[in-house]
Amino acid sequence: MSEERMQKALATLKSSGVRITPQRHAVLEYLMHSMNHPTADEIYKALEGKFPNMSVATVYNNLRVFLDIGLVRELTYGDSSSRFDCNTTEHYHVICNSCGKIVDFHYPALDEVEQLAEQVTGFNVSHHRMEVYGTCTDCQENKSH
Repeated sequence: MSEERMQKALATLKSSGVRITPQRHAVLEYLMHSMNHPTADEIYKALEGKFPNMSVATVYNNLRVFLDIGLVRELTYGDSSSRFDCNTTEHYHVICNSCGKIVDFHYPALDEVEQLAEQVTGFNVSHHRMEVYGTCTDCQENKSH
């Protein structure tokens, strides 16, 4: 993660009138360094040693602030916990059926799918998402041993 990206995110927070508390900074920094699309609980557990007085509610509240101003995306898959992604550019996800790992997958946006759906159904389509499922290399290796 580049320092420039972090500075841009902090500037976005400031311009939105959001105070930069040490906990908020730590949650944002953790998210920006994380490639595994963490849950709020995972973020809390990773930071509780550094911030023993921080609660899970504090993490959730900060994530809501980041969501509201567009710094993160919330990923919901079925009934599992929400995961949070700092990469807000258009991309898709590949999800491991065994361990649940989520990896970013870049492919040109499938805008024609949205246009076709509008034509066929008459809906005013706002967005779409696509997930690809399989078994990650770690789980493949564990099965072969």
